Amino acid sequence: MSHDVEPGVSAMEALYPFLYSDASDLADLKAEVRESTVAKIREIAELRSVVAARESTRLANCAEDMAARFAAGGRLFAFGNGGSATDAQQVATLFLSPDGNAPSLPAFGLANDTSVVTALCNDVGVAVVFARQLAAFGRREDIAIGLSTSGNSENLVRAFAEASRHGMLTVGLAGYDGGAMAELDSIDYLFVAPSTSVHRIQEAQTTIYHVLWELTLAALAPRRAAT
Repeated sequence: MSHDVEPGVSAMEALYPFLYSDASDLADLKAEVRESTVAKIREIAELRSVVAARESTRLANCAEDMAARFAAGGRLFAFGNGGSATDAQQVATLFLSPDGNAPSLPAFGLANDTSVVTALCNDVGVAVVFARQLAAFGRREDIAIGLSTSGNSENLVRAFAEASRHGMLTVGLAGYDGGAMAELDSIDYLFVAPSTSVHRIQEAQTTIYHVLWELTLAALAPRRAAT
């Protein structure tokens, strides 16, 4: 799965060709917008199908392990940089379930506390911004979920090492070919969205963590019914 840019074409032009079109007729412009939108929908649908076919069993297994951690009193810590930090916050929000339609599970986004994040970045370095927090809070029954499009973020690599040292269940979401995260022994479950388009990778990762959330709730249901 790829989203290669033709030689001489900028990344922005490849994503939004209608903005660079010579078409002056409104009907032609609408047709180009539609064609661009349909192409992107087709790309993400194909990517999601690839991930589902390849990872369905592992997603179910991962959710079972996450459910076991939550049942033992564990908490979820999610982290990432930039847009992936926003996704990490959404992961935490999903598991907290503020709408009340699903059981609330303890979950935290490690990029959310700006005082902690900026203090660590300024005083120590961005490479330890997540690892230091996991060193302080992580317990054996907890879960660490790290998101990256490239899979090469050093602060995620360090965070997974710290989480693994504490015995936490570790889950990684990456794009491209998995990058450095694909080489780590510290990640128990790595789910890769095989694309070179950051946009499609993040869309696929959104699907992955929503599926993990739903499967984890399903795995927890019998445990809750028995108590």
